[in-house]
Amino acid sequence: MPKKIVQLIFPQKLIKKPVIYTMALKCKVMPNVRRAKVTESVGEMVLELEGTRENLEKGVRFLTKQGIKVEPVVGDVIE
Repeated sequence: MPKKIVQLIFPQKLIKKPVIYTMALKCKVMPNVRRAKVTESVGEMVLELEGTRENLEKGVRFLTKQGIKVEPVVGDVIE
């Protein structure tokens, strides 16, 4: 199953929301947190997502629509 590694930057209003959990359920992808740093004003995370290519795209779109900045990590698709 394909994997995608992305860097996420959360705005302050979403730091305490279960956005990753909700995305996993709605988009049928399995998240794996690789690194995270949270302060009172911003959250940063490197996240590995596993799922079908279609579901990976859905997951990224979901996060973007929530207001999270999503950037690919170099060499982001692992098969």
